[in-house]
Amino acid sequence: MSKKFKEWRKSLKTKSTLAIIITAAVLIETTSAVQYKFASDGIRDEVQNRAESELKLRNLKIKNVMSNVEVAVQNMEWIVELCLNQPDSMYAVTRKMLTCNNIIVGSAVAFEPNYYPAKGRQFSPYSYIDDDGQIRSKQLGTDDYEYHEMEWYAVPMRKNQPHWSEPYYDEGGGEMMMSTYSMPVHDATGRTVGIFTADVSLDWLSDVINSNKIYPSSINMMISRAGQMMACPEESLVMRANIIDLTSRIKDTSVDRVNREMMGGQSGFATITDEDGELNYVYYAPVDNGTGWSMAVVCRDREIFNSLRHVGMNLFGMMIIGLILLGFIIMRTIKSINKLQIVNAEKERIGSELHIASEIQKGMLPKIFPPYPDRHDIDIYGHLVPAKEVGGDLFDFYIRDEKLFFCIGDVSGKGVPASLVMAVTRAQFRTLSAHESAPERIVTAMNDAMSEMNDANMFVTFFIGVLDLPTGRMRYCNAGHNSPLLIGSGVGVLKCGSNIPLGVMEGWKYTAQETHIDCGTTVFLFTDGLTEAENTDHQLFGDERVMQASRDALAAGVHQPEVFIGLMSDAVHAFVGPADQSDDLTMLAVQYTKQQIDEKFQRSVTLHNNIDEVPHLAEFVEGVCEAVGFDATLTMQMNLAIEEAVVNVINYAYPAGTHGVINIKAQANDERLKFTIIDSGTPFDPTLKEDTDITLSADQRPIGGLGIHLVRQLMDTINYEYTDGQNVLSLRKKLK
Repeated sequence: MSKKFKEWRKSLKTKSTLAIIITAAVLIETTSAVQYKFASDGIRDEVQNRAESELKLRNLKIKNVMSNVEVAVQNMEWIVELCLNQPDSMYAVTRKMLTCNNIIVGSAVAFEPNYYPAKGRQFSPYSYIDDDGQIRSKQLGTDDYEYHEMEWYAVPMRKNQPHWSEPYYDEGGGEMMMSTYSMPVHDATGRTVGIFTADVSLDWLSDVINSNKIYPSSINMMISRAGQMMACPEESLVMRANIIDLTSRIKDTSVDRVNREMMGGQSGFATITDEDGELNYVYYAPVDNGTGWSMAVVCRDREIFNSLRHVGMNLFGMMIIGLILLGFIIMRTIKSINKLQIVNAEKERIGSELHIASEIQKGMLPKIFPPYPDRHDIDIYGHLVPAKEVGGDLFDFYIRDEKLFFCIGDVSGKGVPASLVMAVTRAQFRTLSAHESAPERIVTAMNDAMSEMNDANMFVTFFIGVLDLPTGRMRYCNAGHNSPLLIGSGVGVLKCGSNIPLGVMEGWKYTAQETHIDCGTTVFLFTDGLTEAENTDHQLFGDERVMQASRDALAAGVHQPEVFIGLMSDAVHAFVGPADQSDDLTMLAVQYTKQQIDEKFQRSVTLHNNIDEVPHLAEFVEGVCEAVGFDATLTMQMNLAIEEAVVNVINYAYPAGTHGVINIKAQANDERLKFTIIDSGTPFDPTLKEDTDITLSADQRPIGGLGIHLVRQLMDTINYEYTDGQNVLSLRKKLK
């Protein structure tokens, strides 16, 4: 092979190798650029999400603190206005603010000039926490401290609305860096006569703002509505520098927009090149509590993308490893973003579900009064005031088959656990009483169910009553609850047997009791939040005061349940005074108001338990219907209903081969016709039979139940009682 040929081959190989290298380099660079772009966007999105999440978290922490302060001032303002005629009592009010709220470091009631002439031109009782943690009080207004010119006084006085002051160093007052929440105080005529304040030290803001950094060199800051630096890593700048002055040397025009939007209470994102030519990412958002404060997170571009750029530089020499590493970084980045999104979505879901659960609990309690405006035999009113947002007290009532089922209960403990047990208890009451009329059996079943699942060792004191509205007969069972009062011709305590609360011991057999409620008598039920209500001297309202308030109401002729409970509430509030509510307070008043209406006529017929006597029944029913003026259609319906009920007694009340009688009475007044079917057979309550689903086919439908279903459809009301060894079934139909 000639020398020239060898040189040509070598030159071609070199060119091919170079071409391959160049092509590979282009491919690698292209791939690297694409991968770098994806990774850069992913990291930028992650940083933004993390920054926004941090701002939201800090916002929640700050808002929680400020909201607690606002609520505390609002809750105490009425006491200030109530005590305007006792100026020296304002010291006690401000001290109470500090005692009950560890967030507040100072509180004042500052009055208009010469509002109390005897106190001088400036009168402002002020309490504060000194360096030793002790509560001290002093007169705030002096010749050296003209508080009428202070923002915390002048602005809310001028606007007549609450106001958060610009942060300031309180010389002559709290002697610290603080912000003040002020609320106007009005006299009885509505005139603004002063300002009620709560001071909050700003020392905790630095801990909240700088508690977590996205990157080691990232900067967290907070400014006031005027741009004053409230928190930042450089403590020497706090309350000594303004954001506009600090950024005046930065030439990037975006910084002016960011400053304006932050002081204007807006949120957003911007990229800013600082005075050293370094790119920074700025995320900012306002504090949502009306203060005008704003927060920002500043992240440096070089720190965010430092790792990515390092990988990019090594890609030239580590093609395969670099590509795998870059792909790994991208996957991890995407995974982190997705995980963060999933976590945020889960938080939102949990928060939404908790809110819905709270609304559901409120919706479980009756809230429409009067509940039965068309009825003239019962009047009911209930009232529940929880000690916290959610409570463990409950009351409920409803009417089934002319029987009023009502209950009241008190769950041990407070808060969310008690509210969950309350919801379960109320659901069990509704479910069991829908198919059972005996209160002792309802309570026994509830106790067994609650005891079986009571790992938290919580219990419920519970009272259930079943009032038969046509007769006034009331059966009841008390499971460790306060005995109700009977308020009628006098005031007395309903005699209750000893039964343990629900959930304490499975298998306990509860006993029922019975009494007769006279027309006009009110059954008053309550929880121990009434008797154990404490005043500021830790004295209890007690049973005797409950009895006395009931006697006073009776003497004043107060019988209507809503008015009665209103008077009882006034009595307990007057006793408690400014003391905080320590327990849920629940009251329920049930007044039996059935009036006797003169009957037009009364007829009766007695049949033997023989099916051959049904024609005599038809003659009897037709005669009654003719007497009250029913047309042929209504008469036929009455015949069907009464015949179905009587035939059921003939077939099942007495054992086969046993002779028995059935007495049917018909009574009518101006409003309704009532048939009463009485027998001495085996006790059986047909009203407990569930309605038959007539939409099912005959093969799918269980045997039985059609008869009582027919009776329910044809009659307005149906009622069963077992009295003196007799089954008494009452069927009613309105005349008009």
